[in-house]
Amino acid sequence: MKKAHFLRGFWNLFHGYWHSEEKWKACGLLGVVISLNFAMVYLVVLINEWYKDFYDALQAYNYELFWPLLGQFTALALLHIVIAVYAIYLQQLLQIRWRTWMTKRYVSAWLNGQSYYRLQVVGSDMDNPDQRIQDDINQFVSLTLGLLVNILKQLTTLAAFAVVLWNLSGVIEVPVGSWNFQIYGYMLWFSLLYSGLGTWFAHLVGRKLIRLNYDQQRYEADFRFSMTRVRENSESIAFYRGEDAERVGFRERFGNVINNFRALMRQTKFLNFYSNFYAQLAIIAPLVLAAPRYFGGAMQLGGLMQTVSAFGRVQDALSYFVTVYDTIAQLIAVIYRLNGFTEHLDEVEALKPAVSRIDGDREELVLAEVAVALPDGRQLVTPCSLAFPRGSRLLVTGASGCGKSTLLRTLAGIWPFGKGAMYVKNDDKVLFLPQRPYLPLGTLRRALCYPMPDDGSITDDSLKDVLKRVDLAHFVDKLDTVDDWSRILSLGEQQRIAFARILITRPDWVFLDEATSALDEPREQRLYELLREELPNTGILSVGHRGTLFSQHEQELHLEEGVWSLRSIKKEPQPAV
Repeated sequence: MKKAHFLRGFWNLFHGYWHSEEKWKACGLLGVVISLNFAMVYLVVLINEWYKDFYDALQAYNYELFWPLLGQFTALALLHIVIAVYAIYLQQLLQIRWRTWMTKRYVSAWLNGQSYYRLQVVGSDMDNPDQRIQDDINQFVSLTLGLLVNILKQLTTLAAFAVVLWNLSGVIEVPVGSWNFQIYGYMLWFSLLYSGLGTWFAHLVGRKLIRLNYDQQRYEADFRFSMTRVRENSESIAFYRGEDAERVGFRERFGNVINNFRALMRQTKFLNFYSNFYAQLAIIAPLVLAAPRYFGGAMQLGGLMQTVSAFGRVQDALSYFVTVYDTIAQLIAVIYRLNGFTEHLDEVEALKPAVSRIDGDREELVLAEVAVALPDGRQLVTPCSLAFPRGSRLLVTGASGCGKSTLLRTLAGIWPFGKGAMYVKNDDKVLFLPQRPYLPLGTLRRALCYPMPDDGSITDDSLKDVLKRVDLAHFVDKLDTVDDWSRILSLGEQQRIAFARILITRPDWVFLDEATSALDEPREQRLYELLREELPNTGILSVGHRGTLFSQHEQELHLEEGVWSLRSIKKEPQPAV
């Protein structure tokens, strides 16, 4: 990522919250946090002045000043502790609010327009969007806020102690040949030079950490996701006795984690060697520089200790980027990932549904020039124009891979490759059911009502009656049981839950994608007859392979090599229009 692109990406991530509806509360809270940090700097300046008085008193053996000075230090230290605790507490409060706002924004963008699905459809190279929302946003907020507050604190410290160090440094004469050069504030100039060179060398040593941190997060997420996949598909893997194959996959992904982490360790080791050498040298440097004035009698012990302390503060402020280079590397890696996530979300958001749903006042569902294609442009279904009267039943057939399910995805508006329009009456409800129903975590009641909210609008008696009608009477007493129902229920039972949703939702049009594939034929027949009895005016479009489905439908739409044909199930086939 180029520098300008990176800075633009950081700004896009950063400025949103600070221009949101929460901006005034956020700015106020940030102002309090910064003020508390400034107050801590002021207290540190007072403690630095205390050093001079205290060590001068020790050098003079002035016992009368010893205890009052200790009392003064105790008061300053306690006040510093209280301010430091609340500065961190309020900073964490701001962090929670910022993270909450960003998380809501990204979750909304991920869910809106089926972006979570389209990211997979378009073959995006973006990995683990869940980790980017859960972990990367948290890191971005905490690292950015921490760096922002600390940079302002270090700049304030630098400004305050640069003046102190300038005044304490005095003048040093440097003989060069027959000339004597006088350098005012020489310790300040040395600190500037020392820290500037230190920061530059830290960048040379630690710049590889940026890419390594980026890869580490990706490999960790891949390893975690592979284990999640095993948990979600545990029964299938157990039937296959696929433990060895999964173990190989785990080993490969964990190997990536370890190999990259070893590279991260090596580079961090070099940076730590340098950082520790830099920090230890900074302890001796002010003593060496101040020694001529101290041994020359120009300053007392208190002045020496005050000078050393001030030099350390200035050097710490100037060397801030040396000590936090690893943190900055982590932040840059996080920004790369979030920027990539944002760009991919923008990419799929720009993809419009292939088929436009047009509301009108027609009593029938009309497909107008509906065509289906693959992402590479190859056509799966040629333009198709059909009309279905209310309550009609259509069976879509064809060989596997001919585009039956993709046709349903296109009509549902989640497949972006194709064209055409679907005309539906304004207030008609349309329900699409996949082959494997989705059961959300929570109660059985919530699973039954999905995708409608479980707000109590549907009575227990109604839900129990629906369960009995779809042959799930043995679950009527477990409506409020919280569990992973996708694990407890067999696929056949899950498909019966899907039919129960039809009875609860009572849509005007239902699209079923092999929704009875796991059911025995008698039960399949009963469920279709149940829909005919309970919802006689509901139009049904089914995708399936079973011959038994023909008796439940009136027309067949057959797909073969991109060409479609329509026939009455009780009549001879009709040529394609």
